[in-house]
Amino acid sequence: MSMHAKQSTPIQQKTIYSPDTIPFFHTATIHALRPIIEQFPMKVPSYYLNLMSSLQSPAAMMALPSIAEGEDCTLPADPLCEENMMPVPGLIHRYPDRAVLLITDTCALYCRFCLRKRRIGKPSAINKNTINTAIEYIARHPSLKEIILSGGDPLTLPLTYLRTIIERLRRINHISVLRIGTRLPAVNPTLIHTPLAEYLGSVQPLYLLMHFNHPDELTYESRAACSLLAEHGIPLMNQSVLLRGVNDNAETLAALFRGLLHMRVRPYYLHQCDPVRGTAHFRVPLQRGLDIMRQLRGYISGLAVPHFMIDLPGGGGKIPLLPDYHIKKNASSITLQNYEGKIFKYPL
Repeated sequence: MSMHAKQSTPIQQKTIYSPDTIPFFHTATIHALRPIIEQFPMKVPSYYLNLMSSLQSPAAMMALPSIAEGEDCTLPADPLCEENMMPVPGLIHRYPDRAVLLITDTCALYCRFCLRKRRIGKPSAINKNTINTAIEYIARHPSLKEIILSGGDPLTLPLTYLRTIIERLRRINHISVLRIGTRLPAVNPTLIHTPLAEYLGSVQPLYLLMHFNHPDELTYESRAACSLLAEHGIPLMNQSVLLRGVNDNAETLAALFRGLLHMRVRPYYLHQCDPVRGTAHFRVPLQRGLDIMRQLRGYISGLAVPHFMIDLPGGGGKIPLLPDYHIKKNASSITLQNYEGKIFKYPL
């Protein structure tokens, strides 16, 4: 079958909400996980379950609940203060010219490192009324030029409902660019279908921000889904999260970023994992992240190297971090070190 021979309607698959049927868990572990799942719900599509070979495999670490999630209760549930930056429910207005519109609290997969673990899979506070109020707020604020649709995963919504939201936003004259954040092409790409691609391709400029974290997620199905989207003219970008034991080495990330570029997906951000309650076991020391970026720079194409980003606690926003290549500076020149460790002087 050709990679481009993609189904025109979604394939329905089984979804797992409990560890009871996961073959990697012992009975005692299942019992110990129940309070974890009550606090942080579990949801795994059968497609993604098939990427797992053991509890130590990258897909399992990202998707299956762990006792470690209950061992860091001192971390905040909302370290980025998103709830405090909502002028109306469901709209995060942190930057002057753009805002995040939350349109669902559900995803195809409930990632165990999620920034919004406090919301995802819980009884939702998002509904048609909150979305209407948020869109009215957007219409009243001409400083807003760009809206990021997020959640949850917007691409899990029925296409007719997603279309209604997008078309309302498109009627606001000062909104010029839309973005959609989605993990669907990585965790259940069989739900990426032709009518969805055709519609998203018809409402440009619209960017899809995907979320692949490990080369194991670059399957035949995910490549086909990305190909379908790219062939309908949709710019594809990727945001990864640096995760301990999953992708915290240069070799794994180089394979991921090269693979994405081959799929016409531009690596955009590599996020330092946020200090969210229930995720401490995923966090990589910041210096380790900088060391990895130094190992990548120069050894893989610049097109494949993302920005290494941290999101400042307290709502300070995202900032990029770079390894320090500066050695010294005088009145006439600056001394710099390249990716190979060689020293060069550059005139000021």
